[in-house]
Amino acid sequence: LHAHIARKGSPLAMELTHGLLHSTILQFIIDQGFAPHAAELAALLQISEPEVIKALNALQDYHGVVLHPNSARIWVIHPFSLAPTNFTVRTAERAYWGNCAWCSLGAAALLNRDVTITTVLGADRQQVQIHIRDGELVETGFYVHFPIPMTQAWDNVIYTCSTMLLFDGVQDVERWCQQHRIPQGDVQPMANVWNFAKIWYGNHLNPRWEKWTNQQALDIFQQFGLTHTVWQIAPSATRF
Repeated sequence: LHAHIARKGSPLAMELTHGLLHSTILQFIIDQGFAPHAAELAALLQISEPEVIKALNALQDYHGVVLHPNSARIWVIHPFSLAPTNFTVRTAERAYWGNCAWCSLGAAALLNRDVTITTVLGADRQQVQIHIRDGELVETGFYVHFPIPMTQAWDNVIYTCSTMLLFDGVQDVERWCQQHRIPQGDVQPMANVWNFAKIWYGNHLNPRWEKWTNQQALDIFQQFGLTHTVWQIAPSATRF
């Protein structure tokens, strides 16, 4: 299905790639604040609902979306969650949920407007707010913890995202990891993750979007100094 789904018999038949479906879903979420149902996608893309469901499942196999089990309902399409999380990304018009600190900054980049991110440090401490104004991160003293190796990220991507949290500093991460028996991974200044997220998610609204190849991902990691073992993936032709 990565090749195409066409509207058969129509002179305006268009190719439905992963990128077109992916960007259509994301733009709908940005405009409405929630994900489209399969019937709404069918109307937008002018194909049948069974074709949309087939395309959604193929996009899930490609790790471009996460559906509810045994359903065509969208649960996650990075950087947005369609279920409540520890991260609320709020604009003047509406509120969204981010899957993690990285995703929330990515959502802010895609929204391309002033946002306030509300979260709880370590998901068990005080609530904080992060502001992005005119494309600039206002609060720069926080850190993002990445405990799960990228090679294991999609083993349980919901869990992976749930552990990418904000902290006051490295010592707080160390205490948190001991308290919750979660291995310590990489700790990055939030300002670096903001710049990283803008590049990582920068093509997500493009109808020609494709997942990064492993080599492209490694190049981006290197660009932002992400050299911890957490970020080590094989530079193969597969997509990350």
